[in-house]
Amino acid sequence: MPITRHGLSIGIERIDQEFFLTFTAVGKLTHDDYARITPMIDGALAEVKAPRVKVFLDASELQGWELRAAWDDFKLGLKYGNAFDKVAIFGNKKWQEVAARVGTWFISGEVKFFSDAQAALTWLRDGDDSRE
Repeated sequence: MPITRHGLSIGIERIDQEFFLTFTAVGKLTHDDYARITPMIDGALAEVKAPRVKVFLDASELQGWELRAAWDDFKLGLKYGNAFDKVAIFGNKKWQEVAARVGTWFISGEVKFFSDAQAALTWLRDGDDSRE
């Protein structure tokens, strides 16, 4: 029987002197995934001293959301949209790029989609506007 992985992980990563909030999304996300991760996001953002945060989202293994999980994601965007300065979304599917464009409606900072993780991190760190 195959193992089905799904969920969100959160971390803090440092590149040179810059800190980033990192998220990794795997599989098809569920409401239970958001119920577990939302308190961690609340805690991580409560500890951030800077008023606005840079975020790296690895969606390369994301397959989508259950309906209720999509609603949870929307609510998180509304709740924290003003906290994000830049959001780099690394993925490999056209629908992820479209979802990134929709995300710009709910996040006050810049949101960009990248098919190359290194280019995404470079943009977050340096502000380079190139895409891969």
